[in-house]
Amino acid sequence: MSPDKLWAPWRIAYIKKLKKDKGCLFCRVSNSKKDKKNLLVFRSKSSFAILNLYPYNNGHIMVAPARHLRSLEQLGDAETADLMNCLKKAKRLLDLTLKPEGYNIGINIGAVGGAGIEHHLHIHIVPRWKGDTNFMPTLFNTKIISQTLQELYRALKNTYNDL
Repeated sequence: MSPDKLWAPWRIAYIKKLKKDKGCLFCRVSNSKKDKKNLLVFRSKSSFAILNLYPYNNGHIMVAPARHLRSLEQLGDAETADLMNCLKKAKRLLDLTLKPEGYNIGINIGAVGGAGIEHHLHIHIVPRWKGDTNFMPTLFNTKIISQTLQELYRALKNTYNDL
C-alpha cells in the first residue's frame, strides 16, 4: 500500500447500495420529516447536515444544499453563504462534541472525482485524531469506528440543543 493513498475498501458496500436505491439520497432525506431515522443532525434555511452511514472516521458528517444541484456553479449567492455557514456550524458541533485534533473537509465532484453520490453536491467533514489510523483496514479489510451512529447522533443533538 502506498502511503499517499487513502484506501477505504469498506466503502464498496455503500457504493453498490447506492446503485440499487431509487432517486437521490440527499433529496429523500431533505424532503423527509424523519430526521432522527435519517440521522439528519440539523437544517438551515437551504442546507442540512447529516451523518454519513458509511463513515471514513467517527463523526463523518456531510453537508448538502436542500436543492438538488450537482455543481458549485449552480448555487445562488445566498445558497453558497448558507452552505458555508452550515459547514461551519457542523464543524463547530464536532469541535464541541468530539474534540478532534484536525479535519479533512472536501468536495468530491463527479464519479471520477470520487463522488459516491455524484448528482447532488455535498461536502464531507471528517474529524481526525493523531493515531486514528491503524492496521485493521490494511490487514483485515475492517475499519474500526469507535461509536455507534445512534450514540453519536444523540451526542451531536444534545450539543446542538445547548448552542
